[in-house]
Amino acid sequence: EEEPGPGPAGGEEEPGPGEKEEAAPAPKKRRLAAGERYVPPPRELSTGVSFGAAHFAETSYYFEGGLRKVRPYYFDFRTYCKGRWVGRSLLHVFSTEFRAQPLAYYRAAARAGRLRLNEEPVRDLDVVLKNNDFLRNTVHRHEPPVTAQPIQILVEDNEMVVVDKPSSLPVHPCGRFRHNTVIFILGKEHDLKELHTIHRLDRMTSGILMFAKTAEVSKRIDEQVRERQLEKEYVCRVVGEFPEHEVVCEEPILVVSYKVGVCRVDPKGKPCKTIFQRLSYNGKTSVVKCLPRTGRTHQIRVHLQYLGHPIVNDPIYNMEAWGPDRGKGGKIDKTDEELLKALVEEHRSKQSLDILGILEEDLNSSAENKDCGNSSDCTKSAQADPINENSCPAKDTKDLERNDTAACPLNSDTNLETLEKNKELGSCEIQDGQTGEKSSEEKDPLCVECKITRRDPSPKELVMYLHALRYKGAEFEYCSKMPEWAMEDWEE
Repeated sequence: EEEPGPGPAGGEEEPGPGEKEEAAPAPKKRRLAAGERYVPPPRELSTGVSFGAAHFAETSYYFEGGLRKVRPYYFDFRTYCKGRWVGRSLLHVFSTEFRAQPLAYYRAAARAGRLRLNEEPVRDLDVVLKNNDFLRNTVHRHEPPVTAQPIQILVEDNEMVVVDKPSSLPVHPCGRFRHNTVIFILGKEHDLKELHTIHRLDRMTSGILMFAKTAEVSKRIDEQVRERQLEKEYVCRVVGEFPEHEVVCEEPILVVSYKVGVCRVDPKGKPCKTIFQRLSYNGKTSVVKCLPRTGRTHQIRVHLQYLGHPIVNDPIYNMEAWGPDRGKGGKIDKTDEELLKALVEEHRSKQSLDILGILEEDLNSSAENKDCGNSSDCTKSAQADPINENSCPAKDTKDLERNDTAACPLNSDTNLETLEKNKELGSCEIQDGQTGEKSSEEKDPLCVECKITRRDPSPKELVMYLHALRYKGAEFEYCSKMPEWAMEDWEE
């Protein structure tokens, strides 16, 4: 369920059962032709090794202006190279597919010993990639800030951990987020490790989030989810006067972009059903109870937009980019590409791309949908993207913790993207553990991010008025308290 441990190469961990053949040194290897490069046989990556002390120790947090920030840190992205790079030079792959950085950057990274092929430093970017080559890329990584609001633990027993998640925090490592995630904060600050995710909440959604402590409990609740025995109740604040009577929306939903994290109503989408009931109206906005009967990405948000009552501060579905009616009735009058461009432009003009969880550079690389770096959550990762049919990103949401190290099985032919793309995420190792800003001598000479000053989001920008209020299963029921913004007498 969680990220594999230190990984496939360098003898850092013992092979697990069934790996003896592959992990053992090759018998007398066949004679290589003159000048032919030897590629060691691949090792299966052990699965089910959760995040542990070594991962948590990569960096630390500091708090500033109502935000939780992560000190920039060095990080290894690792992947087996296979697929369409075989037979191409590293230089060619970088120049055609990973344009987030100029070639000069990759040359400098190689000179600095940050690119390793089968654990040997890459001396020459003209090296031609072979099947099963193992690439390790050390980056200087910056994470976007999240709210400083603490994660409240509602229940902890032998089987479960239930928390009240603040808005802006992703559940697990995903895209640009690693330490600023619920999984890492619970591990680092509450000593809650090896948790199994049962369900997800969008990054901007707050409320009830359940984790199982054992695989058995996880499996038991999974079955209830599959049998539709899990009742979920959300509350939100929407634009305008929502109808007083119960409203049922059954419009199908399609993912427009995994990278930016955008969906819309479309007849080709997946079947969905949400039941809505208004709780109050203050003359401008309404508080609405939502009962999703299916669990599609952004389902509640997309259905509310379709009904003409988007969530007041939804950074995706209540934007001008959707047109004068903001997507009401599915009327968009733009192609998907135009819509994405308009959404990104609107956030760029407000200097709020961080709210989408993406970087300017992310938008330059060649292939959309490659790295699950989407805004609000990592949905299906790249599963539905034809470019990626054999990529490592999660085959279902339970696998998501694995993505972010790109330590993937052999058939991964996408993770070089994540691997290279996050070059600019690195920055400045802070050696002395002091709190506060990074100083000039802590900057990394190769790191693009270190040279940029980004506007911090205000804590208010990191809240969206959608909250998971109650989750009820066959033998449990967990509730959180009503958020302030959902009170009848609340005023903006």
